[in-house]
Amino acid sequence: MGRKVEYQYGVCGVYCGMCPTGNGRIMELASELSKITKGNCKWAQDEVDFDIGDMDKGIVWLSKMKCPGCMNIKEPWCEVMKCRKARKLGSCLLCETFPTCKRTEYQRGRYPVVLKHHKRVKKVGLERHLKEERERARKGMTLVDIRKY
Repeated sequence: MGRKVEYQYGVCGVYCGMCPTGNGRIMELASELSKITKGNCKWAQDEVDFDIGDMDKGIVWLSKMKCPGCMNIKEPWCEVMKCRKARKLGSCLLCETFPTCKRTEYQRGRYPVVLKHHKRVKKVGLERHLKEERERARKGMTLVDIRKY
């Protein structure tokens, strides 16, 4: 517990500090769960329809699950990052074509809130917007709360 994770923002307008993978919360909880359950659930093998050993492996895998953050990727593989590199923008939220850009269709569809973020950045600037997102994340808001499937 208490792992300090430097929150970053996704170039696409999604705030990584709200992502349970991006902010390290999954890793933290899985690490704690691994300590508690490792080898202690064998008694339940007859009660479940999966191999308990696989559960242990899955929890260990989750305890190491860490998003590198798109800002840390040296060689961009996604179209959003390639565009950012070409345009030399810090965020798609600074781009006038963001609301209709084909590269960010997925983000707008899964996280429609990014359209509000785009408008907010135009009004208050990227730094203030990120400060507001950090505060929302600190208060417990997660991407799970705002995403659509």
